[in-house]
Amino acid sequence: MNTGELVVTDLRVRRGGREVVHGVDLTVRPGEVTALLGANGAGKSSTVLAIAGLLREVSGTVTVNGETLKPGSPTRTRRVGIATVQEGHRVFADLSVADNLRIASLPLPSRERSAAVESTLELFEELRAMPTRLGGQLSGGQQQMLAIASALVAKPSFVVIDEMSLGLAPVIVQRLIPAIRAIIASGVGVLLIEQFTRVALELATTATVLAQGEVSLAAPAAELVANPDQLTRAYRLSEG
Repeated sequence: MNTGELVVTDLRVRRGGREVVHGVDLTVRPGEVTALLGANGAGKSSTVLAIAGLLREVSGTVTVNGETLKPGSPTRTRRVGIATVQEGHRVFADLSVADNLRIASLPLPSRERSAAVESTLELFEELRAMPTRLGGQLSGGQQQMLAIASALVAKPSFVVIDEMSLGLAPVIVQRLIPAIRAIIASGVGVLLIEQFTRVALELATTATVLAQGEVSLAAPAAELVANPDQLTRAYRLSEG
């Protein structure tokens, strides 16, 4: 059982020679969803890539269970329990669903791999029915299911999902929501970057809004549902 937290403190990210994320703080707790919201260009994806260890020009701290991670160390980041689903439904297009999941399970001891794949498929019955279909032959929604399933197979403590619903019809997004609920019910913490704020706030316990690379609002999700004007004002700061 995951008992620690994923804590981001004073995160600053430079890309292309300029700082694009300015002192972001956020916390992801076990068994909860933290939503990271903001307009395009607000710094959400840069924040995600920094947490995943995929960027080097990063300052501040990212800690998991009290252990501080170094920038530019994606392998160690995965090893301490952070899995990342990057934007774009990224799967191995030329490999079958079964092989995608088998490869994702390799960090586990060999005796645990089959059971981990089977447990993950319980969340995505749609994938269970097509083990031999190539990743590139799946629909966009099925590819996103496979991307999330691949992140979960290695039993992470935290999953960061960047733009879960990007390019997907709302009816397809609704098929992903039960899986996210099951993930958090199992004790995994989720950092969710999501374009549909209604979906994000429906799932989240807390929400952090970025505007021009800075935190413009951090509040309980229920508070933002009850007072949507707060969210509107936070988004507007990105236009200033």
